[in-house]
Amino acid sequence: MRNGDRLTCEIKSLDANTLFISLDYILNTQSLDWSKVDHVESKQLFIVKTQDGLVYSGTLSTPTTPGARPVKIQILEVSDTKVDLDKTQIIKMDQTSSNLWERFSGNIGLGTTYNKGNQSTQYNLNSAVNYSRERWGASASYDSVLSSNTGATVSTRNEVTLQVQRLLRWNNWYYAGLNDFFQSSVQGIQLQTGLGGGIGRYLKNNDHAVITILGGMAWQSIRYQQKPLPVPTQNVASGLIGGEVKLFYFNKTNLLITTYLLPAVSEPGRVHFNLNTTYSVKLWSKLNWNISFYGNWDNRPPPRFSGSDYGSSSGLSWSFGNQ
Repeated sequence: MRNGDRLTCEIKSLDANTLFISLDYILNTQSLDWSKVDHVESKQLFIVKTQDGLVYSGTLSTPTTPGARPVKIQILEVSDTKVDLDKTQIIKMDQTSSNLWERFSGNIGLGTTYNKGNQSTQYNLNSAVNYSRERWGASASYDSVLSSNTGATVSTRNEVTLQVQRLLRWNNWYYAGLNDFFQSSVQGIQLQTGLGGGIGRYLKNNDHAVITILGGMAWQSIRYQQKPLPVPTQNVASGLIGGEVKLFYFNKTNLLITTYLLPAVSEPGRVHFNLNTTYSVKLWSKLNWNISFYGNWDNRPPPRFSGSDYGSSSGLSWSFGNQ
């Protein structure tokens, strides 16, 4: 540490300007301010990401830097290549392993709300898992909401999202593929299947914020419930404009906003829009409290079908792996 302290520990990860470590004599993962860390040495394997979008994998050490020169972190890659980086350029480190199962991380959450006045109950379940390598990564998420109250039909909303992303050779550029499965009883959607892909770029990528945009093409197949009127399955080709914003404050809070705009090419004038927002507050160790807002809009649904489904939910979540 910059004050002269030395800690012998297991380095778990670096995220949001916070270094997470584990010590044998202290329960739970501890959090350190990355700016107050002087140097590190570790024989563990890490995936290291920098502000300019470059990614490295290897063990860590700190070479001697005479005078007031910036502290550097040296990465010894598997190929025995040494790379020196300014400590301030490193925005994220994830512990990795030659063991496949130790490369996964994610979270699972559950929430419920009850109101005696109208006998209303809402349950929400969400989960996500991520797999990260040097230049590519994959993720899967599942969100489910069930609402019921006296005198009304039970409403359900379920969504499964799969995504694969790979960095290009140009700094902060990447390409991604998306696959989405969506169901909404409010909109009368029995199953909406989406498949798309495109090129994206990191507009901002540091230890306090990550902002990305994505542009490409997508295809949607929408099968509606046969009430109130029979509707044939609709196939829609669309443009794809996506964006994601992640904001961090040390290790206490973070905000995630994900949006997708799909202007139809095969049906000019029709637009689909999807929004998911989650604000998380760390309560203890890997336990978090979350509040979310979700929404799905279609400006040209079939006659007598709703064009929107939106709402909010809150609950607790537990993270695993390097999350």
